[in-house]
Amino acid sequence: MAVLCDTQIRELIGIEPFADAQKRPGRISFGVSSYGYDVRVGTRFKIFTPTPRSGGIAVVDPKRFSDEFMVEVDTASTGSDFVIIPPNSFALCETVETFTIPRDVLVICVGKSTYARCGLIVNVTPLEPEWRGKVTLEISNTTPLPAKVYASEGMAQLVFLKADRVCAVSYADKKGKYQDQDGLTLPRVD
Repeated sequence: MAVLCDTQIRELIGIEPFADAQKRPGRISFGVSSYGYDVRVGTRFKIFTPTPRSGGIAVVDPKRFSDEFMVEVDTASTGSDFVIIPPNSFALCETVETFTIPRDVLVICVGKSTYARCGLIVNVTPLEPEWRGKVTLEISNTTPLPAKVYASEGMAQLVFLKADRVCAVSYADKKGKYQDQDGLTLPRVD
């Protein structure tokens, strides 16, 4: 299994809109890099609240997930270029980019050092072969302080691993539940 370089990413991976790597003074970097692609966080966020809007004790259940535990913020409609994630809290957001992954590629997501050094950790499960859509990013604020995340700027890096053989069953073949997601998608169990 080999890691794809910048020219291979450009040739083999469907990324819309595609951004070249370049210096963007005052902005957190995004676009193709030597051996990856730095994705931008979009403008829509869902941020966990300490208690559900209906009151009572909050319990997060992945089998019966309710967005009553979350507050939605769209920086595009608020006129702000950032969102604040409360201390020791968590947010979901979507990438600006939409991806089409080939059948012989697996994608791993890692956080960017600029945010990691501020205590913000990004988690995304692997993008499986033939997965398509916008990526839902999970961001944890591990600090005891509120933290800013800047919309439309770099948040995480995708690393593309090309297999030596094509898989027998792809994500599309399995009709995966997150196939063709068009942005911020909450957990589901089918």
